[in-house]
Amino acid sequence: MRPDRRFMFLQGPHGPFFHRLGRLLRSAGAEVWRVGFNNGDQAFWPDRDSYVPYTGTPEDWPDTFAGLVGDKGITDLVLYGDVRDIHAQAIAMARAQGLTVHVFEEGYLRPWWVSYERGGSNAHSRLMDKSVADMQEALAALDLDLPDAPAHWGDMRHHVFYGMLYHWLVMARRGRYPAYRPHRGVGVLAEFRLYLRRLLTMPATAVQRRISTWRITHGGFPYHLCLMQLEHDASFRAHSPYASMTDFLEEVIGGFARGAPTHHHLVLKAHPLEDGRAPVRATIRRLIDHYGLDGRVHYLGGGKLASLMNEARSAITVNSTAAQQALWRGLPVKALGRSVYSKPEFVSDQPIAEFFADPQRPDSRAYRDYRHYLLETSQVAGGFYSSRGRRQLLRQVVDMMLSDLDPYDRLASGRPAPRRTFKLVSG
Repeated sequence: MRPDRRFMFLQGPHGPFFHRLGRLLRSAGAEVWRVGFNNGDQAFWPDRDSYVPYTGTPEDWPDTFAGLVGDKGITDLVLYGDVRDIHAQAIAMARAQGLTVHVFEEGYLRPWWVSYERGGSNAHSRLMDKSVADMQEALAALDLDLPDAPAHWGDMRHHVFYGMLYHWLVMARRGRYPAYRPHRGVGVLAEFRLYLRRLLTMPATAVQRRISTWRITHGGFPYHLCLMQLEHDASFRAHSPYASMTDFLEEVIGGFARGAPTHHHLVLKAHPLEDGRAPVRATIRRLIDHYGLDGRVHYLGGGKLASLMNEARSAITVNSTAAQQALWRGLPVKALGRSVYSKPEFVSDQPIAEFFADPQRPDSRAYRDYRHYLLETSQVAGGFYSSRGRRQLLRQVVDMMLSDLDPYDRLASGRPAPRRTFKLVSG
């Protein structure tokens, strides 16, 4: 590790992951600071001596950030997601000053891995400029065996719980942070209620979802799978041509109506955290009526993908990471936004109606190399939200952060990061 490493943490995933990560970095000899923007940030960082509350306005943030970097001699910036305003501004300034920027995100190969990159993630990732041929060259000297997925971390329940708790904490002591503005544009109370409703209704929706999934997979009809996303998700907002999920659904259902054979069906699979803030169901009903598709379009509220994908003809999405599960199965994929997997070897460039009529399959060998490249670089086993997932993640990612090289450069230099392999455990 370079001497005198000083890390500044901004906002992280809900829960204790950032605090545990900072504690390990400190035990490795680094200096660690956390800037918090609300009481939720503060509550999940119990070390008061290293916590810096930001109580100013969003307009004052750039000057405050510059001052903190200078006063504390910061060398490294750590954050979760790179498109919310406070993070985007900090990243731009950090780059200008030569700081190392560590970006965490949900895994490109979720749910068993998370993403760790430097400089940016999703459509800001270095993966966007790398061809499959570049990746194959970097892998040439490595064993091509791929790690199996580990047992499931069980993150979804924990994810929803920590999201609800975080927004309750933000509401509880709003007075200390009077200028705080949520980055999603929804009030804190509304966000809390949405998380609470999602948590309370999970058992009932799970039963309904299993029934609907059984009807689809046993229906005897060919179907295409639409992988929906959250309208407020950063990847959807920042890296897609759509202003709303309504715009996306209009294009997909219209393309299906024009191009798909009349005996084919369309399954609209909601994001597991869909909470009803966007008028998804009403939009689908309107479009079914408009195109005369009654009985051929099915809406599924979240749930697991494996059984649906195993029987699907194709998958279509904006830029959901779930499309990687379709590519792993060799399914044709149409991605309508920018994503790290939008390589010509994998993703169809057909017009949408033509895609539904006769979708082109991906180059599965090339995708296998791409997936191997991700697992040797930016994908780290573990999760943010469950204790088991955090333990696994922290065992590997701290050393990756302390390395002088980012994961992609380490592989190119012939020194890939240590990787733990797994055997698939059922249940």
